[in-house]
Amino acid sequence: MDSPFVLVNLKTYQEGMGSNAHRIAAAAEIVAKESGAVIGIAPAFTELHPMSHHYAIPVYAQHIDAITPGAHTGHILPEAVRSAGARGTLINHSERRLTLADIGACVESARRLHLETVVCTNNDATSAAAAALRPDYVAIEPPELIGSGVSVSKADPGIIERSVNAVRAVNPDVNVLTGAGIQSGECVKIAVDLGTCGVLLASSVVKADDPEAVLRDLVSLL
Repeated sequence: MDSPFVLVNLKTYQEGMGSNAHRIAAAAEIVAKESGAVIGIAPAFTELHPMSHHYAIPVYAQHIDAITPGAHTGHILPEAVRSAGARGTLINHSERRLTLADIGACVESARRLHLETVVCTNNDATSAAAAALRPDYVAIEPPELIGSGVSVSKADPGIIERSVNAVRAVNPDVNVLTGAGIQSGECVKIAVDLGTCGVLLASSVVKADDPEAVLRDLVSLL
């Protein structure tokens, strides 16, 4: 991906549901058109279909399960995510951890269905392991900084640099995102300068009074 990538995870925040989710998606669409950055969202599963069809931005699922069609009540079927119109999916977010075997199975299922994959990791060693599975993206997020308001770009830039190097050593075709505490254009610029292609973030946009203004700031230095 040539343009910087900002992926906003709406999680299950009240501020990211229903009409609030549409307000964030509309803001992302406006800022993406203005800036040339690629701004995607990962809404709740119930929002995948409307978001995918109403907005000209990439939409990602927050999770898929390592299952095939059948008797799997309550699981998230990769085929259903694809049918809803999603561009891709997060896998192994720190709030929804998977085993290595399940991560591999999810990546394979997504590849078969032409879903882009963002495998979340917590350090440079797991980033290298994830890169070996050939996802589209590895997203490095130290869990202790997620939602903290303390940016990984400033608190621990070394983990970003080490993860980028670790991923490239295993598979240079895998793109790297970073996240945890990302809240400003300066944070994003540091991450990109360290070799990532963008950021994965949540609360700084989802909980903002003016998501459009926050998104505009996030891409302002790119």
